[in-house]
Amino acid sequence: MPKCELDAIDRRIVTELQTNARLSNIELASKIGLSPSPCLRRVRRLEQDGYIDGYRASLRRGRIGLGFSAFLGIKINGHANEQALTFEKTVVAMPEVVACHLVSGDVDYLLEIVVPELEDYQRFLVDKLLNLPIVREVRSSIAIQTLKAGAPLPLSHLASP
Repeated sequence: MPKCELDAIDRRIVTELQTNARLSNIELASKIGLSPSPCLRRVRRLEQDGYIDGYRASLRRGRIGLGFSAFLGIKINGHANEQALTFEKTVVAMPEVVACHLVSGDVDYLLEIVVPELEDYQRFLVDKLLNLPIVREVRSSIAIQTLKAGAPLPLSHLASP
């Protein structure tokens, strides 16, 4: 397991920010029991050290017209070559792809894609993904209902014994 150097206060900061990244520094400081200046220094250090990757609004997909989600298992021809790297860069740049994982098992990559509806998925699949020469096979699973997505990361494993 990679070494994580977050003390108890840092863990409280990231826990609070995962729950509500719009907290002002004064509100955050109050919640974790620090004065604003040291709180802000800690947040900036967490950002600089790469613990905090960014801040973004979490949107309801259906409300913005992206009600169709699918998970795609992708098999490619070859892994350790320039084509595989090109595939990764191309897929990561596609706005419909909201997650991309290199995985072990029956497929090589697992993608999560969001589009407005089935016809848009068909266009994405045929016009974009299957046009990539390295793609050998695509297995699709369509989300019927999303029960949980974009949840805060669990941090209990970081607690001091």
